[in-house]
Parts: sequence; C-alpha cells; structure tokens
Amino acid sequence: MRKPSQAILALAAMLPALPVAAQTVQSEAHAFRVVEIVRGLEQPWSLAFLPDGRLLVTEKAGRLRIVRDGRLEAQPVAGLPEITVHGQGGLLDVALHPRFAENALVYLSYAARGADGVGTEVARGRLAGSRLEDVQVIFRQSPKGNRGQHFGSRLVFDRAGLLYITLGDRGEMNRAQKPDDHAGSVIRLHDDGRVPKDNPFVGKPGWKPEKYTLGNRNQQGAALHPASGLLWTHEHGPQGGDEVNVIRAGANYGWPVITYGVNYGIGTKIGEGTAWPGMAQPIHVWVPSIAPSGMAFYTGDRFPKWRGDLFVGALKDQMLVRLKLDGEKVVHEERLLKGALGRIRDVRAGPDGFLYLLNDASRAVLVRLEPAAGG
Repeated sequence: MRKPSQAILALAAMLPALPVAAQTVQSEAHAFRVVEIVRGLEQPWSLAFLPDGRLLVTEKAGRLRIVRDGRLEAQPVAGLPEITVHGQGGLLDVALHPRFAENALVYLSYAARGADGVGTEVARGRLAGSRLEDVQVIFRQSPKGNRGQHFGSRLVFDRAGLLYITLGDRGEMNRAQKPDDHAGSVIRLHDDGRVPKDNPFVGKPGWKPEKYTLGNRNQQGAALHPASGLLWTHEHGPQGGDEVNVIRAGANYGWPVITYGVNYGIGTKIGEGTAWPGMAQPIHVWVPSIAPSGMAFYTGDRFPKWRGDLFVGALKDQMLVRLKLDGEKVVHEERLLKGALGRIRDVRAGPDGFLYLLNDASRAVLVRLEPAAGG
C-alpha cells in the first residue's frame, strides 16, 4: 500500500471533532465514536476526497459543495452541466480521475433531459478553485425515459484507468434485458468516453458497445475489491431481493427474469424465480430489503479488525451493514447504527483511515467513524 501524502495525513486534523452522540458504540470488533464533520447539506448523494484535504459533496438538487477545514463553503462549485431533478434523479455521484493531481479532472453522474425524456449522463471538468472548467459530457444514456426512478448511478475507476458507470432500469424492468438499451447495466468506458475495444459486446449487431453487463435493476453502490481489483456492486431488489454482485464482462445478472424479491404489495412472483441457466447469482441477498446505497471496502489502519470488510449503507433500515468476506463469499453480517443517523446514502473509506457516512436528509450530516479510546 502506498504511503499517504502529508496533505492526506492532515485531513483528520483539518476536520474538527463534533460528536453526534456522546456514547461510544461497541461493534463486534471495535469500539468507535460517530464524529460530526459538517451539517446543513440538502439531500447529499456522494463525496470525494481531494488531495489537499478538502471534500467534494454532491447534493441531489444539482449543487456540488466544498467542505474545507470542517466547514461547508457557502457557494457551490460553479460551471456544472445542466442537471434535471426528476423523481429520484438529480446530481448523483462524484469521482476524481486517477491522475487528478496532474489533470484536476472531476467526474459527475446526474440526471439530464433529452428529446426522449430524462436519463443518466456523465460529464467531466477541470476543478479550478471552486469552478469546473472545460466541462464535457462523455456519456448519455440512450434511450432516456419518462419515469422518475432507478437512475443508478455510481462511478468507479479500475486499476487500468477505465471508468465504470452503474445504471438502473429506469423503472421499466424489461429494459434491463435489451441489448440496444443502456438501462439496467454497467457501462465501461475510457476516461474520455471512448469505448474500449475489449468491451464484451463491441461489434455484436444490435448491442450497445458501452454495455459491460445486463440484467441489473438499480445499482447504487460500487467499489473495487482491494485484492482482486474486480468491481463489486449492490443493487435494489423489488420487495426483497437486494443483491451484492461481482461484476464480470458480459454477465447477465438476471433482472427481471430472476430475482429473490416479489411484486410490491401483492407478493407475487416475478419472472422465473431465483435461478435461470446462463444468469449470474448474487453473492449476497437481503430479504427483506434494506434498500442499500453506497458501499466501500475498508483497507485502512484505524480499525485493523475491519480490514478487508465491505461496508454498505441502508436507506430503508437506516443503518450501516458490515459484511465479513472470505474471497467472494459473505461469511458474516453485522448491523450497526440502526436509526442513529437516518437514511445512509453514501459510505466512503477515507484516505486518513476513517469511515465517512452521508445521510440524505434535508438538513443532512457528514460524519466519520473514529476509534474510541481503548477500542
């Protein structure tokens, strides 16, 4: 593991400790405190750590905010692309280019309107102070749609510098199985939006070449596995059947042919049940649903007994879930902070070794988990 820079090591010191709750939380492996960094965010969706210690936080309404020295700057970042707030859509994820220190490129996923409705788009721009410059749209979901749900969308760069974009089915389940539709899939691109020549459907008649997978319902968590370098995602099931999946080229994850969930309200079966030939199985399922959003592998030194574990936020059950792994198997689950922070929208492992959580309230907070004394 590379040693963190002095700026990264200074991050914790730059963010003052303001306890949300006085008591220490005792997990199965560590005692920790929940420390408030900043409050007053409006439905935040994601965050990213800048190398100078500042934080970028997206707000669904279309604002990219800066947290500096533990304070939320009054003015949002200027120069963002045109963003449409529509149902669950708005400004979604933020990610830094792997060579951000050289090129200052920031990537955003968001909902945008086009001639055929609203869909997920991705743009990039150079961060200059508190402004994005030279903004370019590098991906536009096609076709778009008129429904207000299931936009995805997380952004992850792999070790080769390729960009993965997770998308939802836009509330029209059968789109997830269509080869000529971006909906319900993982998208894989070069950092400038070009299609990699080794994408699984390149040159296949009738297929969108940007597609890397199909059969995904609504993926709102994604992270690279620290050992394998493979992309892992989780997605919302219907009524039950939230999934954790390991993403592989060309795989069909089954929605809506197979699912561990049922139709809302009436409880009837969807599709063909829980398995079908040629369709991938999840490595973990939640029944009933927890409504997962945000996820991160923990690789830091502050909580050594958590190293290698996968942390997932939950909207419906308002908690943080810790998954203990053995390779690609989940061998244990621990549920933390239930009801303490509200709906947890994003989970990030900070470069300082702490875990950072965002809730998505109208007066939301950004917090970090710190080891408690003696814990």
